[in-house]
Amino acid sequence: MARAADVSPASVQRLWTSNDIKPHLTRTFKLSTDPDFEPKFWDVIGLYLHPPAKALVLCCDEKSQCQALERTQPGLPLGLGHVKTKTHDYYRHGTITLFAALNYLDGKISRFLAPHHTHAEWLTFLKRLDREMPDGVTLHLIVDNYATHKHERVRSWIKWRNQRHRSGAGSDRIVQHFVPTSSSWMNLVERFFRDITQDVIRDGSFSSVKELVQAIEEYLSDRDLSPKRYVWKAEGAAILAKIKRAREAAAAEASNV
Repeated sequence: MARAADVSPASVQRLWTSNDIKPHLTRTFKLSTDPDFEPKFWDVIGLYLHPPAKALVLCCDEKSQCQALERTQPGLPLGLGHVKTKTHDYYRHGTITLFAALNYLDGKISRFLAPHHTHAEWLTFLKRLDREMPDGVTLHLIVDNYATHKHERVRSWIKWRNQRHRSGAGSDRIVQHFVPTSSSWMNLVERFFRDITQDVIRDGSFSSVKELVQAIEEYLSDRDLSPKRYVWKAEGAAILAKIKRAREAAAAEASNV
């Protein structure tokens, strides 16, 4: 740009700074094309802003491909005058999948670790939630559109379990609420996954999957002592207005190409 305008690079930098232009930065985004975006949006947001009575809201998902990576050399811990270090290369020792259900009301995490993440493991996780949660209440599960969550065996078991629960408590036991496609940001368990990735998985060095599992369990056991609740505060109308502006900007940019 400096060469094209026949000015100094410092002049270009000053213009960028004064106009808050940052060409070295990029941000990723994805706008949902779900035709039922708004009904699904309000369904999920309504659970956050107005949790139903005699029910639990559980934000559920699986974090697959948690890698047990062993760094090739020991790193240096954080200290005065230098930052924490780690080697760029590593040995791979396998992966594990973390199934998690975040209780929206108190921040507690119900979890299940498994080597795979098929519909069979998801169904096992749902059955564990059914056993662990209080009797007589409806479990509202916020989930994404992953195929395992909609598998025929999963839907069949939920239907069977709800029939039994209605005969005793008069209400369904499990109700799944699917976020719109490409809208995982609406599921608050993703916020927990970010924390455990940063605190345990990404910077750790593990000589085996077993060691990674132990680290995850220790982290979750410590978290159980003082659960961290993630509270949804954004108003639905404001979010929809922002999404509308983004779609209009994307459409205008596409028409100029």
